[in-house]
Amino acid sequence: MRIVHCFRSPVGGIFRHVRDLAHQQELMGHQVGIICDSNTGTAFENQALDDLASQISLGVHRFHMQRNISPRDLISFLDTHRHLGKLKPDLIHGHGAKGGAYSRILGTLPRLGGRPLRFYSPHGGSLHYDEATREGKFFARAERQLSRICDGICFVSEYERQAFLRKVGRPRCASRLVYNGVSRAEFEPVPLNGDAADFLFIGMMRDLKGPDLFVNAFSRLVENDTARQPRAVMVGDGPDRQALEQAVAERGLSHLIRFRDPMPIREAMRLARHVVQPSRAEALPYTVLEVLAAGRTMIATLVGGIPEILGPDSIALMAPNEASIADRMAALLAAPERFAAAMPDREIMQDRFSLEAMATAIMAFYREQQETKRS
Repeated sequence: MRIVHCFRSPVGGIFRHVRDLAHQQELMGHQVGIICDSNTGTAFENQALDDLASQISLGVHRFHMQRNISPRDLISFLDTHRHLGKLKPDLIHGHGAKGGAYSRILGTLPRLGGRPLRFYSPHGGSLHYDEATREGKFFARAERQLSRICDGICFVSEYERQAFLRKVGRPRCASRLVYNGVSRAEFEPVPLNGDAADFLFIGMMRDLKGPDLFVNAFSRLVENDTARQPRAVMVGDGPDRQALEQAVAERGLSHLIRFRDPMPIREAMRLARHVVQPSRAEALPYTVLEVLAAGRTMIATLVGGIPEILGPDSIALMAPNEASIADRMAALLAAPERFAAAMPDREIMQDRFSLEAMATAIMAFYREQQETKRS
């Protein structure tokens, strides 16, 4: 099968998901290509894309894709459509709001050497918007219309599926819940550096991921624990990084919070004993899967599909506000063994959240819809 994955931003969880899925599909004997934005990504992500391009048959192709809807989209649509015509895909799988729109609209237009199957994975995306707002209503209407020209929707968590049903309505196409998965190698423990800090934040430094909540909560923790003086590391980049560094400096915390550029998460986990996931919204974050697979203790906000990984009643869950996060950080420092014992069983995780299971389930969904279309 000739498969093309389309998404906008080659950073974070969507990029991780597509990269793993594309590589696994190639190993399964399929020809895979990727289309994404040309202006997003640090040197770290750009190198990862270059590496991936040499591993997949149909290559990596980048076009200008703005996050917000603009007249520029028409040019990007035409460029992408022309390129898809050369690739002649059997299936286009869009990821995220922009990638999902591209895959379904372009997959419906003529001149692609036949009508390819059109699949979509929201990865949160448009579902993160409050349905009571103007933006939320706009995206809900758009999703309803686009589901009419879609052959299959892959949800990465039950939370995401329920959010779609509540905000958009029942899909007008087939849908399937397929959890994200990590490789067997990622279930190997990660050793700590000798000078490891207490807490690690890793991810995009933008509002949705809650890096400001991390800084504010850590500041509270330091104020309340003057004897211990905990330390933290923040790994990543994004639009809010400069403001965060300034806030840390203004609070006199620069000696306690270090900032590091993006790096593989298993390298980052060497830098601190515990991981904090302070997100305001999520679908099913890879960070949580990767941290738990490596046997590391973490705390995370009770948002999105995170309780489906940690368990709905886990002591590691907390509200997405600085007071709750600070309290949970203090509790973790006071009783790390209690939190370590509350982490999910890694053997059960390996069965439920494996890369092989994810790729197999998605390919089975593709084939089911391919057979339905033929009949």
